[in-house]
Amino acid sequence: MKTKPDLSVSIGRGLTLKNPVMSASGTFGYGLEFSPLLNLSLLGAIVVKGLSLLPSSGNPPVRIVETPCGMLNAIGLENIGVEAFVADKLPLLAPFNTPVIANIYGKTVDEYAKLASRLDCEKGVAALEVNISCPNVKAGGVVFGTDPKAASAVIAAVRRSTGKPVIAKLSPNVSSIVEIAKAVEDAGADAVSLINTITGMAVDLERRRPVLHNITGGLSGPAIKPVGLRMVWQAAGAVNIPVIGLGGISNARDALEYMLVGASAIQVGTANFVAPTVCIDIINGIRAFCVENKIEKISCFVGSLELN
Repeated sequence: MKTKPDLSVSIGRGLTLKNPVMSASGTFGYGLEFSPLLNLSLLGAIVVKGLSLLPSSGNPPVRIVETPCGMLNAIGLENIGVEAFVADKLPLLAPFNTPVIANIYGKTVDEYAKLASRLDCEKGVAALEVNISCPNVKAGGVVFGTDPKAASAVIAAVRRSTGKPVIAKLSPNVSSIVEIAKAVEDAGADAVSLINTITGMAVDLERRRPVLHNITGGLSGPAIKPVGLRMVWQAAGAVNIPVIGLGGISNARDALEYMLVGASAIQVGTANFVAPTVCIDIINGIRAFCVENKIEKISCFVGSLELN
């Protein structure tokens, strides 16, 4: 058995990562914020904060509240906009030997297409992760990711606008994750990532008011891991494209459980706030697991769950 197992994984359209551990969008800034704390070159990929066509200030505070085994956030996708990202952030990520994946979001199908087209020419962007957990303002606020037709329309528009790998980030707030996963695969997605946050709420008993200014927010952290595992297992069994798992991953064991049920790679989110070097710890833990269990290629472990 090799002392250095092969941790490389493919996540579609020729994009191979040195290992399966990625940062999750919205929890890792633009990557640069974490560079004083860990070697970004060791990560499988950096998924940056969600980008819109124009800068966005997000929601007013209170925007984050801690919950048992997790947190609620209603940041509102605050970001500097795609042009500032390309000019000010992307060049500084170039020295790191790590693929940069741009997470994009819009309020209309046309906005998604314009973002994909704008980033298509940027060599420093390895792939696009499409956040479809956003309201479609032209359809009365229906969230793109909860309707198969709307999700398909977004991914098809992005697919037409770029030659880069397209990853559809799926919402868990649906009745059938399989239906959505199949719809985006048919529309041209090269991979799917799931799950995004689960809609939740916190209230102040003494003040008799919601804690978050936005009233509801997205629940993340260890509390959602069982839901994430179930949905990744379902999606992986339904599509023929790579699945990227996320939701409550705090250590190597969590990551390996996601890979066992079918995730080709994983993303680490909320845990970064607790332990900024957790991604490195998870990479080392996966490597140690492979050595201990005589697994020469982590890709051979993916989807090896036994049901009988």
